[in-house]
Amino acid sequence: MNLILVTIFVFLLNLPFGYWRANVKKYGVQWAMAIHIPVPFIIAARIFSDIGFELYTYPILVGAFFLGQLLGKFLYTRRKKLGQSPLTSCLVMDIVRQN
Repeated sequence: MNLILVTIFVFLLNLPFGYWRANVKKYGVQWAMAIHIPVPFIIAARIFSDIGFELYTYPILVGAFFLGQLLGKFLYTRRKKLGQSPLTSCLVMDIVRQN
């Protein structure tokens, strides 16, 4: 049960970071930050949820990490393609301003 909750947390945590990553220069400082800032939070979630660092947890959590990043990027590119504005690097603010 803890693994499922941490997986959902990792996925949801990475959505806004993937959205941010889609709007910055590839391999730039902000791009690297969008990938690496969530990592300490994921480590803390692993420790506090008592799932630890067992080998079987890595594929699940790494998959959730990258799926969250990819879906965040997809949301940005879709909003850009549909011409929805204002379009910034912040998923939350773009959704709030849209409504």
